[in-house]
Amino acid sequence: MTALGFLYPGHRAEDDYPRIEQLLGSDIRVDLIHTDPGEDTREPAALRALGSAERFAEGVEALRLTGAETVVWASAGGGFVHGLAGAQEQVRTLARLAGMPASSTSFGFVNAARELGVRRVAVAAAYPEDLAGLFADFLRAGGLEVTGPRSPAAAPAEVAGWGREEVLALARAADTPDAQAVLLPDTALHTAAHLGALEKALAKPVLTASQVTVWEALRLADRRVNAPTLGSLFTREPLVQV
Repeated sequence: MTALGFLYPGHRAEDDYPRIEQLLGSDIRVDLIHTDPGEDTREPAALRALGSAERFAEGVEALRLTGAETVVWASAGGGFVHGLAGAQEQVRTLARLAGMPASSTSFGFVNAARELGVRRVAVAAAYPEDLAGLFADFLRAGGLEVTGPRSPAAAPAEVAGWGREEVLALARAADTPDAQAVLLPDTALHTAAHLGALEKALAKPVLTASQVTVWEALRLADRRVNAPTLGSLFTREPLVQV
């Protein structure tokens, strides 16, 4: 059994995680611990406070009881808003507090793009323009080229209620011919059930927040799982067939 731990602020799209666990197979367990969501806003200052050491410490206490082997901070905005160096320091703090390998959704996107061998990405973000720009800056600092973020600026509560058609529309609007993959970074967005439809519609890899968050936890645990319903990212070698 491989036990994966996640710290997730608040309650938006957390039901993506048990869905992904189901698709991965019986020897992988996903443990989600909710942390204090703070203000319901996408303001950079509030997002910086979201992943403070104090809030991590509270979540880590509960996480230790699950037997998790790795932990990922499951908030894209709560990571990349610090910039690359700040996000690295945030992850080091989480690893120290948890006593286990740690990462974040933001680094999951960079590492997943490298895994797929893509460099040019389109960003489909329901973020305000300034926040979308910070994510693009983070990706560039991680070695990726960004073809231009798409930002319809929807509130987290609204995004959490979007279904397949809204998610597809967001991804299509952001895609560009030169993009090798499309990234949907919003952790409030339900995407686990739509990955197959997204990749079929765009004819290229699609990386979403919940998907890369779980993949990043598996990477830390040195596991590679073949689960094609979770997109191109989960059809890489070496494989553990499920």
